[in-house]
Amino acid sequence: MAALSSLGKYKDFGLLVLRIGLGLSFIFLHGYPKLIGGTETWEAVGSAMKNVGIDFYPTVFGFMAGFVEAVGGLFLLLGLFYRPACLFLAFTMLVAGLNHLAMGDGLMGAAHPFELLVVFIGLMFVGPGKYSVDKR
Repeated sequence: MAALSSLGKYKDFGLLVLRIGLGLSFIFLHGYPKLIGGTETWEAVGSAMKNVGIDFYPTVFGFMAGFVEAVGGLFLLLGLFYRPACLFLAFTMLVAGLNHLAMGDGLMGAAHPFELLVVFIGLMFVGPGKYSVDKR
């Protein structure tokens, strides 16, 4: 459509919208609830690391998952330490997706984390755009 073809010049604004939406989602819907969940939640979340062969300190790994989702979401939102944040978020989504598969949820149950894995890898290559703290 010709009417939509001019939107390409607003790609930095589009990245800003994407960063804000994903960042807020990861802070408030994923990371913060895990962080305030306490040690029982951390242990349950961290036990997902068994799927990648790590079966020690599940509480630490669970806390780290919540921390990465909350602080990584904040960094994503701000465009600060953007590529490392995307890398850590992508790894967290890989482990989450593998956990869904291991629990027998099938590909439909694992689709959301695997989709976000692809999004974070793509964003890692694209960069934060010019409306970010890290802009160059």
